[in-house]
Amino acid sequence: MAGVTVARRRSVSVVVHLVLAVVALAFLAPLLWLLTASFDADAPLSAQLPSALTLDNFAHVLTWETSIRPLWNGLVMCGGAALVSVVSAVLCAYPLSRYQLRFRRPFLYLVLFASGLPMTAVMVPVYSMFVQVQLVDSKFGATLFLAATSLPIAIWMTKNFMDGVPISLEEAAWVDGASAMQALRSVVLPLIVPGMGVVAIFTFINAWGNFFVPFILLLDPAKQPASVGVFAFFGQGGLIAYGQLAAYSILYTAPVIALYLVVSRYLGGAFNLAGALKN
Repeated sequence: MAGVTVARRRSVSVVVHLVLAVVALAFLAPLLWLLTASFDADAPLSAQLPSALTLDNFAHVLTWETSIRPLWNGLVMCGGAALVSVVSAVLCAYPLSRYQLRFRRPFLYLVLFASGLPMTAVMVPVYSMFVQVQLVDSKFGATLFLAATSLPIAIWMTKNFMDGVPISLEEAAWVDGASAMQALRSVVLPLIVPGMGVVAIFTFINAWGNFFVPFILLLDPAKQPASVGVFAFFGQGGLIAYGQLAAYSILYTAPVIALYLVVSRYLGGAFNLAGALKN
């Protein structure tokens, strides 16, 4: 029986690894096309080795109007959205995590429902509101709305991180005369820094890949981020500069990859509450 069980486990392990390999190939195929097409002067839609390597595609897109300004606009707006979302999520999640509020559960369900609303369903009233408050074609207004789109799930994530911090640590700070905000700043936040990094990355990536919101709210091409700039490579009549599109896409994904590597390097991947409590 033991031999049969071991054989079954090996069979299941082989099947699982094959499925994971297929999924990995499905994700790697577009990346392979990006790498090959970006260095090919006559890049086709399918992935193939270029006959001659060239940097002309990067030279064409690496200009202020084509890529540098949109990337800078995206960094400013998405970074601002991440900052606003993280700060708002902390202030909202703290009472939900620490206090027995009367309407806490309905509010959490409402927040969860808001995170599932499709963007196209709320864009018309949002645009009408932005017209009334004169925030259309404003990077500040677009930044606020990008932060709002990620705020519901950011609140849920932040609350879960705060729930993992023992309340006895805050009680010790309260005994020493600290207020709730002082305990939040001095006790809770230092312990959930990795979690805040996760929320910031999630918000940044969500805003960085958002095409619809800046495309609707920003009318001036000089204010639009890189996510909207991709649209410029799709010409009329189905004519697409695949090589330039691939080179632009690599430049477009570079900030997200760099952010992930930096945050994962300095924050780590787990909380460490060892030594915080006495037995």
